[in-house]
Amino acid sequence: MYQNVSPLHFPNGFMWGGATAANQVEGAWNEGGKGMTVQDCLPYREVGVADFTKQFAFSSQDLEEALAAGEDANYPKRRAIDFYHHYKEDIASFAEMGYKVLRVSICWSRIYTDPRDPEPNEEGIAYYEDMFRELRAHGIEPLVTLSHYDPPLALVTDYQGWYSRECIDLFVKYARTCFERFGRYVKYWLTFNEVDAMLRHAVTSGGLIEDRFPGMEFEEVIYQAMHHQMVASAKAVKLCHELVPDAQVGCMMTKLMFYPYTCKPEDNLATQQRMRSIYRYVDIQVLGEYPRYLLTEIERKGYEVEMRPEDTRILREGTVDFVSFSYYMTSCMAGDTTGLDMAPGNTVNGVKNPHLPSSEWGWQTDPTGLRISLVELYDRYRKPLFIVENGLGAKDVVSEDGCVHDPYRMEYLADHVRAMSDAINVDGVDLIGYTWWGCIDLVSESTRQMSKRYGFIYVDMDDYGNGTFKRIKKDSFNYYKQVIESNGENLSFEA
Repeated sequence: MYQNVSPLHFPNGFMWGGATAANQVEGAWNEGGKGMTVQDCLPYREVGVADFTKQFAFSSQDLEEALAAGEDANYPKRRAIDFYHHYKEDIASFAEMGYKVLRVSICWSRIYTDPRDPEPNEEGIAYYEDMFRELRAHGIEPLVTLSHYDPPLALVTDYQGWYSRECIDLFVKYARTCFERFGRYVKYWLTFNEVDAMLRHAVTSGGLIEDRFPGMEFEEVIYQAMHHQMVASAKAVKLCHELVPDAQVGCMMTKLMFYPYTCKPEDNLATQQRMRSIYRYVDIQVLGEYPRYLLTEIERKGYEVEMRPEDTRILREGTVDFVSFSYYMTSCMAGDTTGLDMAPGNTVNGVKNPHLPSSEWGWQTDPTGLRISLVELYDRYRKPLFIVENGLGAKDVVSEDGCVHDPYRMEYLADHVRAMSDAINVDGVDLIGYTWWGCIDLVSESTRQMSKRYGFIYVDMDDYGNGTFKRIKKDSFNYYKQVIESNGENLSFEA
């Protein structure tokens, strides 16, 4: 258990809530004028939970198989949890918990069936407008991600993913539509989810399939695609400030946290280099320019990344208002990992920390690491921070009494709330909100499982598409309600 240094306290107006992503909850993949996305083509795979290479591998052959797949094929994101048809019921449950904010994403392919279409899909516009009105009616602030691992499939089939510079203008057109049509409801926006992640899973972050770049160094392709996303993000930030003057736009990063495995200088250097690779693209979005270490890396590797003269100005003019991030666990780094135990994490592997417990998926729980992360981010960027993903995936079971008893989730939440309080009150961090990831059970991004459950609300659906979509409130539902009602100051519970 994390031990508080100071009494629990959160500022008035602190935004408590939950977080989801369209591709992991909506379903209805072929309804309402929605076009196909990359996520509609990712199958369920029976591989080890730590084998990310096999989970995220995706080839042109995989795409062909997905396009030819029948209705019985197991593509979990196509059905998800059917939030598309249950959103009013679910939002009412979120309001019952007392949410001040709900993080959602917009599916680009619901707004533009084909990203090249001159006009948006009005069915998709109506769906999101109604969802945002429903949130507002319950006093819940929408926090909206424009692109959450969900590129339109046309970017893959008809372009070269984000390697194609044409994607910038397509994205800005989509963003403009979102700002113009939803700006009256939405005051908090994020551009790209976990913007640093393309090197780890290129297809969901960038619409990049490696075998479509024969004879090219794939890492160089990714660097170019990332540059285009940086330009697109900066343009969207500036556009939002013009069209929705009272809005705030943030960036979103994967806050991976690595400790040196030992005090050997080699382990410390390896850790520093790993952390730099995590921060580099957020550095651009916050500071408005490439960090020298990234430019040096690109040059050292002999890569040619096209950066047009106007890009420098665009990046400088499109800096974000706040920094948001996901945080789940920590790992260790060593200069030489030979013979060391490795532990899985949020789409990465690291050296196992012998001092930390692990979840059923091997993620090492570390609330102190959250406090350290908050301090590091605030000291580095001096921008308000927003934790937009934090949570525990577990194999929840519906008991004979029809309930889901999950004290492990309540304990995880309590420890991380304590760490947040100390970061605010002891370390002086400006933290504006907290949204628990997967506040309702959803399809896992890393393993595409339903059995890896995060939510305060259980959804009757398994990994193979069997179930009724019935919602059941877990014990943690009322516990989070208590936490929010007390503004984070009542964390007591009976295990």
